[in-house]
Parts: sequence; structure tokens; C-alpha cells
Amino acid sequence: MSRLRVFFTGVGGQGTVTATRLLAQSALDEGIPVVAGEVHGMAQRGGIVESTVLMGGYVSPRICRGEADVLLGFEPMETLRALPYLAMRGLILCSTDPLPPLGVCCGREQSPGAEDIRRLIRQCTQNVYFLACRELGAQAGAEQAGNLALLGALQALGRLPFGLDRLEKTVAKLFSPKLVDVNLKALSLGAEAVAQEQ
Repeated sequence: MSRLRVFFTGVGGQGTVTATRLLAQSALDEGIPVVAGEVHGMAQRGGIVESTVLMGGYVSPRICRGEADVLLGFEPMETLRALPYLAMRGLILCSTDPLPPLGVCCGREQSPGAEDIRRLIRQCTQNVYFLACRELGAQAGAEQAGNLALLGALQALGRLPFGLDRLEKTVAKLFSPKLVDVNLKALSLGAEAVAQEQ
């Protein structure tokens, strides 16, 4: 059984924790040993959220610097900050949708521009894909579903030890019936988006 360490990063309100839970539950439902944890999080909307999912027999949910096989970035600047956790030849899937911190919004701090962030991320690895998650979520029926586009893309790249059908079954299990179709569509759109980039 292959082992996989996934590091999630974003800000509160983007669905980072929901995506973490979905991936961990999918692995459990597939019979794969998994540990997951929240490395650092802020309960309020806008705070930094980092979490992990480790599959294949790991004991601790901790991912140290240079160990993540996959970095799922739900916000570009937070993805940039999390680059030290990525292993050599690791994979990055990053949303293109910025959600600047309060200091930047108020003009007290500055943040690199979108193109600068992308350039710096690309310098870290050739295995990087950028997805317009908010737009994909809107196409699926709700912007908030854009977080699942990253999971759909990850599966489409063949990095998960199970198929899209497993993710779909877990979505149906975890989400309320009125949200299932929207989230299934977001998974599918994420998979399609990354296939077009290859």
C-alpha cells in the first residue's frame, strides 16, 4: 500500500477543514490506515487554517518541513507560506482565489501580487497546478463548493490510492442531501480542470 502525506492550508471559511475530513473519511472507508489533524487553526473566518491527512500507516498526524507529498492550497499567499513543508518533487494544487489578511485589506501590510506568488510557487516544484476554485464552485452551484475542486483535481492526477467513486460516496455520506449534487459537480469540475492543464 502506498503512503501519502497531504498538507492543507488556507484561511477560515474556505472549507479547508471540510476537505480534510472528506479525504480522511474516504481513506477510512476504503480500508486505508489514516491519521489526520489540525496543525494550526483559527475558529473565526479569515484566520489561518492548516491541517494534515497521512495515509498508509503513519502514527502521528504531524508533517514536518520537507515531508508533504502534496500541498493543497486553498489561498495563494498561504500556499506560498506553506512551501517549506513540501517534499522534493512534491505536488502543489493551489486555488487562484486570494483572501487577503486584514492587515493587507486595511493597508497596514503589503502582499505580493498574484503573478509574483505564482512565480515563487513555480520555483519550488514543476508539479504545480492552479485552479480557479471559486469559479468552479459557482459553476457547480455554490462558490463554497470550490474547495472540493482541489480534491477532484488531486484524484484526477492519480495521486490518491482510490478512485473518484470513493470520494463521491463519501460526499453522499457526509453532506446533507441538498448539498450532495453541488459538491459532486465540484469534484468533477476540478478533475476536468486539471486534465485540461496536462
